[in-house]
Parts: sequence; C-alpha cells; structure tokens
Amino acid sequence: MGKPTRRTALSDRIPGGRDGRRMLIVTFVDRIGSGLWGATATLYFTFAAGLSTAEIGLLLAVSGAIGIAGPPLGGLLADRVRLRPLLITVQLVRAAASLALLTTTDLRLLLAIASVGSLGDRAAAVLTKLYATRVAGPERVRYQAISRTAMNVGWAVGGLAAAAALTGGTVTVYRWLLIGDALSFVASALFTLGCAEPPSASRIAATSAPAEPGAPTSTGPTPTGPAPAEPASAPEETTAPTPWRDRRYLAYTASEAVLFLDDSVFKVGLPLWAVTATSTPHQLIPLLLVLNNLLVVLFQVPFARFGATPHTARTSLWPLAGAFLVGGGALAASAVGAPWFAATALVLAATAFTVAEMLHATISWELSVVLAPPTAQGAYLGVHGLAQAVQRSAGPLVVTAAIAAGPLGWLGLGAGLAAMCGAQRHLVRDRGDGALSVAPVTVSEH
Repeated sequence: MGKPTRRTALSDRIPGGRDGRRMLIVTFVDRIGSGLWGATATLYFTFAAGLSTAEIGLLLAVSGAIGIAGPPLGGLLADRVRLRPLLITVQLVRAAASLALLTTTDLRLLLAIASVGSLGDRAAAVLTKLYATRVAGPERVRYQAISRTAMNVGWAVGGLAAAAALTGGTVTVYRWLLIGDALSFVASALFTLGCAEPPSASRIAATSAPAEPGAPTSTGPTPTGPAPAEPASAPEETTAPTPWRDRRYLAYTASEAVLFLDDSVFKVGLPLWAVTATSTPHQLIPLLLVLNNLLVVLFQVPFARFGATPHTARTSLWPLAGAFLVGGGALAASAVGAPWFAATALVLAATAFTVAEMLHATISWELSVVLAPPTAQGAYLGVHGLAQAVQRSAGPLVVTAAIAAGPLGWLGLGAGLAAMCGAQRHLVRDRGDGALSVAPVTVSEH
C-alpha cells in the first residue's frame, strides 16, 4: 500500500467521510452568500428598493419573527421525509426568495418574500445540523467545530468580496451581490445532491415497526407464543415522542435562548457601546469583529474537547459562566479611563465573549442532541433551533437595554448569563453515575 498523502490524512480527520466533507463545502458556499448579502442588505433596501429606515426596520422585524417557525417546521418534516431532498428543496426556496426580491419595490410583497426567505434560512440551519449529526455519529462535536470554522471562513470571504464590490457604490452592484447570494444557495443544493441520504432512526422505526414483534418476512400465521407481545409493543412504535410535551427539553431550549445572547452582543451591543460610551477610536470596532472571526477559525476545533462527552459538556458550563462574567465586567470597565484603557478593555471583552461563543457552540451542539430521543431527533432539534431564532428577535432589545443602563447594565448582563449557565447545569444534572438524566443515544449509533 502506498504512503498516505497529506490530503488523505486531512480527509480522514474530518468525521462523516465523503458526505461529511461535502456538507462542509455546502456550509462554506452557503456562508459566502450570507456574507455577500449580510453586508449589503440594508444598502439594497435603501437604495435599490427605496425603503425608508422605518420600513426597513419593519421588514426585518416581521420577517425575522415569521422565520422563528422555520426550525420546528424543518425538524418536524425531517422526521417524516428523506432529509437530503428536503434540504435541497429548502436551499432552492431560499434561492428563489433572494431572486424574487429583485422583482419588486412594494413593501407588502417584500415582506412576504423576505418572510419566506427567513423561514428557509432558519430551517436550513437545523437541517444541516441534523445531517451532520447523523453522518458524524459520536464525533459530532468535532464535526461541529470544523463546520463552524468553515462558516466563519465563508463569512469572511463573502464579506471581503462585498466590501470590494461596494467600492463601486451603485445600485447595480447591490443587485449583483443579491444574485450572488441566490447563486450560493443553488450551488449548495447541487453539492447536497451529491451527498447520500443519512440513516434516520425515526424513519427506520416507522418502516420496521410491523416486522419487529414476530418473524421479519413471513406472511403466514404466527405461533401462539409470541402473539400476545405484538399489541404490547405496537403503541411504543406508533407514538413518537414530541418535544412540545417534554418540559425539560423546553426549559433547556429557553435557557439556550439566553445563552445565545453573545451573538447580539457582538452584532449590536459592542459596536454601539464602543461609539456611544467609550473614548476608544472608532477604527477599533471592525478590528474587534475581525478578532472574533480569527479566534473562531483558530480555536473552534481545539475547543471541541469541551463537548467530547455529555458529562464534559455539562462540566464546561462553569468556564462558560466565567467567560460571560469577564466579558460583562470588561465592557463595564471600558467606559472609564483613557482611550488606551478603553481599547484594552474592549479587546478583553471581545476575546471573552468569543471564548463564550466557542464554548457554548460546543456545549449546545452536544446537549441538544443527547437530550433528544433518537426517533424524534429532527423535531427536538427543530425546537432547539427556536433558541437562536428567538434570540435574534429579542436579543437586540436586551443588549440595548444593557447599554441604556450603563456599566451596571453590562455587569448585570454578565452575571445573568453566568447564572443561566448554573441553572442549565442543574437542568441537565447527572443521575449520579456520571451520565446525563437522558441516555446519550444518537441516530448514528443505531
């Protein structure tokens, strides 16, 4: 046998085999498009669609609120139909919605189109996570870390391309960037077409239920002995668990909506606080976002060790609490002192919240999967996806309230996030034998 090449060795380190690698490409291409559109959405609606600031705010708020339904809807469907065709369909819907924005400047039509796109965006995120969970198996946390690295690199590539294109500053440029976003979804659908359908415990259980109590293939009469066992097992196979009746999982999802606030801190809180309450130069603000992106690319994969097992993920909630406390304290301190002191405090805050982001991403991926029954994993992960969707709608309000309260607001936010880490740790407490209160079974282990 020949000596393995560096390319082969690298491929072997990516969980999920060929399909796992293809899904990383899907994630990378998808995020390039998101970087193109995210950098120009407001400009497009202002100069190309001719909307006012209030109309843009209404458009984003309404479409974002409707998009909250995307994760549970996508997860529910994923337990009932084949995942690969569903993901391809959602990608094509996103592409159609992006292109449809080019066809009108009417606010009501733009609201409808943007809402469809928002539903697709949120559903696609859950479906991609579910696909990765199924193909990566026990190495799902490492795969998630590699996937987040690909996401950040994709965002950076798209953002840099948008920045270069925007030097033209014309309406035509905005339209072409939107077309580029749509084409990224089409490309993602084509790459997904080359992936295999991953195994699904929910669909396996549904198709194999009639055969399990007796002989697998016989069509003749069953012996008298096993016959009474069939009615006893049938209700368990036909009644799928639902996350909407699982109070522990709903409480866990609610706590997740709070812990995902680091996203709003970076996108809304940190820039606004830096320009309104500190003496730091404004040029530092984009560098803080670059720092965030760079740290995630460099350290997200090593951070996968903090979610290697359910017990490790639960234990890692303590350092996550510490990171939130340090970040809140640093933001509060940045309002006091000379520009150099404010800049140092902001860099510390950005680093702490990035560490929190990487830790929480790892912990959240592992716990959201192991707390979900394998036969209803799609539905459960869809409900978990509500956490990020709700945070994106309510998070800016929470962060701006912290800004309005001044340094004490940031101290309170940091302390509140740390307290929520403690509450979540209690929620997913051990049984006493080192395992979580819900058995860590995944679809891929069936």
